[in-house]
Amino acid sequence: MKWEGQEQSTNVEDRRGGGGLPIGGRGIGVGTIVIALVAGWIFGINPFTVLGLLGGEGGPAVVQQQPQGPAPAPPPGDRAAAFVSTVLRDTEIVWGQVFRQAGSTYQEPKLVLFRGYTPTACGTGESAMGPFYCPGDRKVYLDLDFFDTLASRLGAPGEFAQAYVVAHEVGHHVQNLLGVTDQVDALRARASQREMNALSVRVELQADCLAGVWTHYSQQGKGWLERGDVESALNAASKIGDDALQRASQGRVVPESFTHGSSQQRVSWFRRGMDSGSVKQCNTFDARP
Repeated sequence: MKWEGQEQSTNVEDRRGGGGLPIGGRGIGVGTIVIALVAGWIFGINPFTVLGLLGGEGGPAVVQQQPQGPAPAPPPGDRAAAFVSTVLRDTEIVWGQVFRQAGSTYQEPKLVLFRGYTPTACGTGESAMGPFYCPGDRKVYLDLDFFDTLASRLGAPGEFAQAYVVAHEVGHHVQNLLGVTDQVDALRARASQREMNALSVRVELQADCLAGVWTHYSQQGKGWLERGDVESALNAASKIGDDALQRASQGRVVPESFTHGSSQQRVSWFRRGMDSGSVKQCNTFDARP
């Protein structure tokens, strides 16, 4: 992926100066977090919702106190931070164009780099949750160490696999701007656990499709993908399918407990967005996933 020297986003906050401790909120045990990892760890739209349900509550965790003022930008020479800043900038360009063509204005999200714990508008974010998007403050949260996990533990190396991670989370931001997040949250309030799981799958597959739409226009605009890049993203989508994660963690697959979709579904919807370049093709709620 030929990303070096490209324009970087200014919407990146670096909170890695101190991991910090959870601020306020209810206590969450290690066992609960482990369960949440299986249910919604990788690329969850809002892992706090999962933890809230497991903790016996019907909604997201309580709002936490936000830091006073934005964190500084990443320091010069930080290659990993420069990479995600470059990818984020391209998502801003692509989605800005897509929204303009639809007669609307794209509101850019912030991307927060952190280690350990960090306060968010959705609750205390933890590195163990993996990358996530918080609709409450319209920010993507990422511990860069996750990319090592993606490569070494999940078997999905490659820079474009990492770009897919960022694009997927930005896809959740696009859902939020389009009103999908609010509609799904309203449905979840009166849904059974099985129905909630099914809704979550459709939300995640749509974010995969939107990541594919970004890929389509990004390559058209920059031509920065090299041989094997797309395959690395498809491999990442496959490795974090619910069936693959369940098979690896518990040795069996329980389809009714899926919250993100199977490997085949995730690959299929990413491809659909990438091949079509059309947001309209990402309606996972009216389609058979």
